[in-house]
Amino acid sequence: MHKITLFFANLAMAVLVVGLAHSAMAGSTTVEEMLADRVLGDADAPITIIEYSSLTCPHCADFHTNTLPKLKANYLDTGKAKLVYRDFPLGQDGRSIIAAMLARCAPPDRYFGFLDVLFRSQRNWALAPDPFAALSQIGQLGGISAEDFEVCMKNEELFNGIIQAKAAAAAEVGVESTPTFIINGQRRIEGSQPYENFEAVLQELAP
Repeated sequence: MHKITLFFANLAMAVLVVGLAHSAMAGSTTVEEMLADRVLGDADAPITIIEYSSLTCPHCADFHTNTLPKLKANYLDTGKAKLVYRDFPLGQDGRSIIAAMLARCAPPDRYFGFLDVLFRSQRNWALAPDPFAALSQIGQLGGISAEDFEVCMKNEELFNGIIQAKAAAAAEVGVESTPTFIINGQRRIEGSQPYENFEAVLQELAP
């Protein structure tokens, strides 16, 4: 019990650090807006990294925890590249889908903050006996009330949209596993790769 309490205390601090701990649910947001691409970095950056990931994927969590911070500092924050995140939920139990739905129910400017928290706490909620309760608690720490979380989880259009986007990625781009990265439509990186592998490709494609 002490370990669980400590975990959520640390998680609450992480949420505050990324600036999430206030009202996060946008009642007027349409499903189309919820499903729109989320972009990290300058939208006009010359290099586009499209990431297909599942929130229950350990390799994806490794990328977001260990590799993305370096990419962000050296390429995304400097305007050299941008990262476009697209959901590719895996697993038969639906946990990755409901986690993706939670993140997409947050305002776009807090989306990557939610992803960061979800990936860093992945083992706790993804392996929880009741993932809905665990994700609801994360949502509340990020400003999404229990009532808004329930509305989000019942959003059938959002659920179907995520599934359809995954099917399109598989059919049109050939995505089969996560994480998969398509860089400028020319290069593909699959799996948990070190920062240096990304840097080599980005340097090659730099204008």
